Amino acid sequence: MAWQNPWYDPQKAHHTPEGFRNPEQDLRQPGDLQRWRKERKAQGLPFPPAQGYDAFIRQWWQPADLSGEEDAVWWLGHACLLLRTSGKYTLIDPALASRASPLQFYGPQRKTPAALKVEDLPALDRVLISHSHYDHLDWPTIKLILRHFPDVHFVVPLGLAPWFKKRGAKKVTQLDWWESVTDREMQIFAVPARHWSMRTPWDRNRSLWCGWVVKSQGVNFWFSGDSGYSERLLAIPRRLGPFNLAALPTGAYAPQWFMRGQHMDPDEAISLHQALGQPVTIPIHWGVFELADESLDEPPRVLSKKMQAAKLDEHRFSAWKIGARMPLKNIN
Repeated sequence: MAWQNPWYDPQKAHHTPEGFRNPEQDLRQPGDLQRWRKERKAQGLPFPPAQGYDAFIRQWWQPADLSGEEDAVWWLGHACLLLRTSGKYTLIDPALASRASPLQFYGPQRKTPAALKVEDLPALDRVLISHSHYDHLDWPTIKLILRHFPDVHFVVPLGLAPWFKKRGAKKVTQLDWWESVTDREMQIFAVPARHWSMRTPWDRNRSLWCGWVVKSQGVNFWFSGDSGYSERLLAIPRRLGPFNLAALPTGAYAPQWFMRGQHMDPDEAISLHQALGQPVTIPIHWGVFELADESLDEPPRVLSKKMQAAKLDEHRFSAWKIGARMPLKNIN
C-alpha cells in the first residue's frame, strides 16, 4: 500500500495525500538533474576559490567566541546560526560534521572548519531544523547534541518529529506553516519556504520544509532556511514583521536554470532584503559545502557588487566571517 500523509489537510495548498509540495510551479523538467551533472562534470565545476582553499579559510573563517553574557547572534557557516537571548541558547540547522551526506566517505565535504564544537556550548535550550536535507539535518551533530544536552527542545517542520523521537529526543514540537510554539521567553513560528525534502530515495517530500520567525526580547528574526525566491514569501513580513534581523540564502544558486526554484541568488536575496525594509541581514548557505557550480568565494563577491550597484547600505547586508557574532543591541 502506498504511503499516505498522516497530516494531510485538503484545505492547505502545500499538502498532498502523499506528502507536501510548493504552491509555486515546479521549474525543473525530467532529465534536468542528469543534464546538470553532465555539464558540471564536463566543465570541471565547481572551481576552487580564486586564491585557493587555505587563503579562503584565512579570509572567511574564525573560531566562534562565546565569551560574555550579552544577547548575540553567531553565524557558524552554511545555514547554521546560534542565538543567545536572555541567557538561553538556540541553535538553527546545525550541520557541523565533515560531510553533508548519509555516508562518512562520500558526498559534499566540508571545505572550511566548523566554527565550534557541540561540547563548546555552555548550554543548549532549543534546536530549530528547517528541513531534512543533510546539510541542515546532520545526524552526527544531532547525536552529539542529544549526548551533551538530552533535555534540549527540538522544533521541526511537520513530519520530522518521528525521526527525532526514534533517535531518543525527549522533547520535540513539529509545526505546519504559520503555526507557532512559545518556549519560555521565545515565540517561534514556522513560515513558508520554496524548497523540498528528502533523506532517502523513498521519502521525497514526506516531511515539510520551512523557515523560522523568532520573536524574543527585542529581536524579531526571520531565518528563511533553504528557499527559492517567491512573491509568496512577502506574506511573512506582512503577517509577522517588521523584522530587525534576517538570514537569507545567497549561495548554491548556479546554474540558475537548475537551482532557481529551490535556492536564491544574491540579486533575489537583495530584492527580499529591500522588501523587508533593509534589516540587518546575514547571508547564509555559502562558504562551507560546494553544493552548486559557483566557487565558495563567489557569493560574497557578487553580493557586495550588487549591493553597491543598487546603492544600498552594505553594513546592513554583507558577508560575515564564519564564526563571527553580532550583539543583538547592534541590530536596531
